[in-house]
Amino acid sequence: MTALFEPCTLRDLTIPNRVWMPPMCQYSAAPEGPETGAPTDWHFAHYAARATGGTGLIIVEATAVSPEGRISPYDLGIWNDTQVTAFRRITRFLTSQGTVPAVQLAHAGRKASTDRPWKGGAPVGPDAYGWDSVAPSPVAFDDRHPAPAELTVDQIKDVIGQFAAAARRALEAGFEIAEIHGAHGYLINEFLSPHSNHRTDTYGGSYENRTRFALEVVDAVRAVWPQDKPLFFRVSATDWLDEGGWTPDDTVRFATDLQAHGVDLLDVSTGGNASGVRIPTGPGYQVPFAARVKKETTLPVAAVGLITEVEQAEKILANGEADAVLLGRELLRNPSWARLAARELGGEVRVPDQYHRSV
Repeated sequence: MTALFEPCTLRDLTIPNRVWMPPMCQYSAAPEGPETGAPTDWHFAHYAARATGGTGLIIVEATAVSPEGRISPYDLGIWNDTQVTAFRRITRFLTSQGTVPAVQLAHAGRKASTDRPWKGGAPVGPDAYGWDSVAPSPVAFDDRHPAPAELTVDQIKDVIGQFAAAARRALEAGFEIAEIHGAHGYLINEFLSPHSNHRTDTYGGSYENRTRFALEVVDAVRAVWPQDKPLFFRVSATDWLDEGGWTPDDTVRFATDLQAHGVDLLDVSTGGNASGVRIPTGPGYQVPFAARVKKETTLPVAAVGLITEVEQAEKILANGEADAVLLGRELLRNPSWARLAARELGGEVRVPDQYHRSV
């Protein structure tokens, strides 16, 4: 058996292989009206294609826990029952294909209320369905973004409650795994990093204070998420700053804390919280950060970042650098990557009866 096609069991859930799809926003939900934030036919077709292609786990894109938590007006949300009903169509189909459905619960913080990337991604105002953003501190992400409002302690508690309510709805919608989005410069990441968190109360300053919000979100979600179902956390392992930011050392320490609070896997990415930084991208450029967490802790990890080739993905797992690989852009290009990789490696992957001629 190849490493890529060995099942992965977390708590009582077994994922059929280790070819996983990370959250990738589609910016294709309705920005207003009764269907605001609900998945559409586009989302169904998008995720269904990767499921029929053999992907073992699909993490649905950043799904906001409140309207103000969306990255853009066109993002998915899971703050009402209409959205839950729409998601069930997707989770039922993924499950029917043997793919485990997961969802990333998110709040965009100071990077909220922006246009779609192909429209430039600039902040938008009320005339384009926009709203005022919030953050741990009134510090703008960059020169384009307005300064966010600083969250009060009562508002922080409200957001924690929103994550818990979203997790309950995710369960009702048929998701088997919940992932908390703590990466890429969005709200939880903003609290973690001293670059964006300038608070002087119990939610800022020391490492313990800066991680408090994240761990309280984890506790709130874990309290409503069934004990037999896994909980993931996505982290940016570094801000890519020489000083004054979140570091790989912080990530290793934080991984142990997350595990103690009931997180079952760390989804390791990088960057997104500091504008204008130079990131040395290349094939597998983020894998070493996942590998370090795996080496120095007992928390399972998933690696992401320009993983494209079958041999490359197999080697990452065979070398013990990660427990699973997340293929983003490559799965956009090739929805059946898992099926083709199984053929190349001699592994087994479910093929729909309708596609038997492709075997």
